[in-house]
Amino acid sequence: MNKSSSKVKNPEQGRKTILKLDHITKRYASGPNIFYALKEVCLEINKGDFMAITGPSGSGKSTLMHIIGLLDRPTSGKVILEGQDISSQNEANLARLRNETLGFVFQQFNLLAKTSSLENVTLPLLYSDTPQADREQIGLKMLNKVDLSDKLKNTPAQLSGGEQQRVAIARALVNDPKIILADEPTGNLDSKTGKSIMKLFKDLHAEGRTVVFVTHDVDLAKLADKVIVIKDGKIVKQTC
Repeated sequence: MNKSSSKVKNPEQGRKTILKLDHITKRYASGPNIFYALKEVCLEINKGDFMAITGPSGSGKSTLMHIIGLLDRPTSGKVILEGQDISSQNEANLARLRNETLGFVFQQFNLLAKTSSLENVTLPLLYSDTPQADREQIGLKMLNKVDLSDKLKNTPAQLSGGEQQRVAIARALVNDPKIILADEPTGNLDSKTGKSIMKLFKDLHAEGRTVVFVTHDVDLAKLADKVIVIKDGKIVKQTC
């Protein structure tokens, strides 16, 4: 028997790494006191991952998500996006990379209160060269994907919590991001609605999208293919 043919293939081999954190530390100083939110964290997000980041309150998971999302800078270590070290990029370049590469879903939805669902969804496209007519078509397509094509003129106040989160997910998809980042996406929803939102994320992952979500809910984390457990600013467990 050929020895090479008997090797068990690692499913991670050959999968493209989109974002890599290389020995990331984040610390804050308050007078003489220094607090470490993250300590020497190493993490890779590969194309097609469905990853949960979980841990107790104050563990560092939100700080980790903010650094993955290019919303915060590490004190030390490297953030490598598609092979390029972007740790020292200026704010303008980071904003461009966020808009082109990442789609965000937040616990608080973060929708504009007096703006329709369609306008909320197409907002990220205002910062790209997409013509207005195309923006509307893309927005309609994304609202249809989240089963809200009949709510395109509704403002957030005219939507349920679950519908608002679906609008937020449609907005996150509108730029065809390489990674969808969701921070406690079911935190403001009842359990039934939360399950429907997680099913939507599972469906998006089944399409080949890369999804990373933060949750304090251990049962929710188990829905992911990869689970990162963080405690006291360190990754203490990783399952996949």
